[in-house]
Amino acid sequence: MSDGEKAVMSVSELTRGIRMLLEEQIGSVWVEGEVSNLRRQASGHQYFTLKDEGAQLSCVLFRGNAARSAVRLADGVAVRLLGEISVYEARGNYQMIVRQVEAQGQGSLQARFEALKARLHAEGLFDAEAKQAIPKFPRVVALVTSPTGAAIRDMINVLGRRAPWLRVLVYPVRVQGAGAEREIAEAVEALNDWERLGIPRPDTIVVGRGGGSLEDLWNFNEEVVARAIYRSGIPVISAVGHEIDFTIADFVADLRAPTPSAAAELMAPDVAELKRHFEALKRRMGARVETVLDRQAQLLTMAGKGALAHEPQRRLMAAEQAVDDREAGLREAVRAWLERESERCRDRGLRLERLHPVRQLGELEHRLVLAAQRLRQGMRHRMEAVAETIRGKEESLRLLGPQSVLSRGFSYTLNSGGKVIRSPEEVREGEEILTHLERGVLRSVVKGG
Repeated sequence: MSDGEKAVMSVSELTRGIRMLLEEQIGSVWVEGEVSNLRRQASGHQYFTLKDEGAQLSCVLFRGNAARSAVRLADGVAVRLLGEISVYEARGNYQMIVRQVEAQGQGSLQARFEALKARLHAEGLFDAEAKQAIPKFPRVVALVTSPTGAAIRDMINVLGRRAPWLRVLVYPVRVQGAGAEREIAEAVEALNDWERLGIPRPDTIVVGRGGGSLEDLWNFNEEVVARAIYRSGIPVISAVGHEIDFTIADFVADLRAPTPSAAAELMAPDVAELKRHFEALKRRMGARVETVLDRQAQLLTMAGKGALAHEPQRRLMAAEQAVDDREAGLREAVRAWLERESERCRDRGLRLERLHPVRQLGELEHRLVLAAQRLRQGMRHRMEAVAETIRGKEESLRLLGPQSVLSRGFSYTLNSGGKVIRSPEEVREGEEILTHLERGVLRSVVKGG
């Protein structure tokens, strides 16, 4: 190359050189910062940005390494990463290929939690005066939670055992992941608009999920959820996580339950306890009746020894008959009350059998199966259409490709560097050239031009 010629690199060559330089000079390195802009792909790969106060670094955690990691990434989590610095050549961006993840605390999530908590407290959302009383004997309760989580199973089991007559409405929502907070808030707002939905008015709403880390429970720390609970005209119980977990929803709700199971116990009376209460009432009423009868008998005895003994026999018989009437009336009243209560319990049992959550969940499961079948059928039709399109484009490419041109008698010639020759000035005398025909290749040496 002469002194006047310049060394020119292609973009690909330069980018490849930068990648090799980064990989060789830096190699494996530990770096720490805060996760942001986390994006999980259907493939299982996770893309995110690691940042601190002064800079940010693009990172990728491939599926295999993500499956082996004990730390679940989430926006706002502070982590320490081990990986290699490389370049994604297609975009010319340098990035870190993460091999290992270690947790470094909660990052800014805890700070966000405390800041929102202080602001809502100052606005009065946590004030005791704003909280509604939880009904002691509800007829309809609504559960806002995941339809597939352990929390709903625990609550339905407890409610079925303690209050089998209770009607349970399940409003299914996501309780984790981007956008779940909006679903939770919309569920609380929709249940308050029960007339428009055509459902019975819930006496109590339970908002909850099972336990998890701060980032797992974060949707219940979002302001949109807190304000939806605060605006609810129906009392709300917050049952998020375990007893040691606290969320913003717990502070705003009318009652905080340490677990979903505890929420079910708090809002539903125990049928066994009610039975014992009614039996005690029955015993007290029976004792009261006996006391009244004994007192009347004593009065009759005393009257018989006094002036009444000298009265006509008719008056004594009338008094005895009046006592008998009162005794019979009292016993009949007690019997009628007990029959009414028994009939009410039977009616509620029949209504529970018709509206039992297990039957409703079965119907929902059947609808989900039908929807899944329709989805698979639609995907199959879509894939067949895409395959047909691909076959058509393959045929078009074949007709427009170089082999089709060669089959019509044309050829093309390459110089010794593998580049297509378009004019005689692009070859040197004595240089070997290759001419491509439809069938085979001719090797030639340039004699002159």
